[in-house]
Amino acid sequence: NNGNRFAGDNSIYPFWNIQEGKDAVFRFLPDSDENNTFFWAERAMIKLPFAGIKGETDSREVTVQVPCVEMYNDGTTCPILSEVRGWFKDPALEPIARKYWMKRSYVFQGFVTEDGLSEQEVPENPIRRFIIGPQIFAIIRAALVDPELEDIPTDYINGLDFRLKKSSKGGYADYSTSTWSRRTRPLNERELEAIDKYGLQNLSEFLPKKPNSAELQIIKEMFEASVDGEAYDPARWGQY
Repeated sequence: NNGNRFAGDNSIYPFWNIQEGKDAVFRFLPDSDENNTFFWAERAMIKLPFAGIKGETDSREVTVQVPCVEMYNDGTTCPILSEVRGWFKDPALEPIARKYWMKRSYVFQGFVTEDGLSEQEVPENPIRRFIIGPQIFAIIRAALVDPELEDIPTDYINGLDFRLKKSSKGGYADYSTSTWSRRTRPLNERELEAIDKYGLQNLSEFLPKKPNSAELQIIKEMFEASVDGEAYDPARWGQY
């Protein structure tokens, strides 16, 4: 589940729980950070699988997620990607390289204008967050390069709603038929009041904290242990 980092905070709309064949409609809002020209923030995470936990008899694989520091766009290099990039040149190592490559997701905010989940408990603040994967993101971004689009989709007066459609393909959830509305829609009074009352959020605040140099060293150690097939060692890494 994409939302576990914000456990207990149901402002994330869990659209992945929508039943197949159902739709939900969102209206995305701009980032409160005026330096962000987009209306999303990019998260890049790397999954490190371990052969169980050291000292425990249960040998089920555990996975630890760590942030890839290249998402902060400040020139810091990710110790894992630095190593993995070279593996793609060797066909034998390519499957392992893919396993350790970063996974992107995107944080958005906005209103749920049609709730495909029929949520029982709705947060007081109707401005929700959405954690969007690459497939849906590609459809969202495509609108921005459409020459016929006159205004940005988050415009309060001439913006567009986004219809998320869930189907399945090969046993997996498929959102490829999701679309932007053809018709502009001004935000209604209730939506404008909510923006006034609760304010827009700074999306970068929902990215993981940037690791310092000591933490980067730990990430590198964990990566090496994971590749070597070791168990996760809470004594060494637990406090991080």
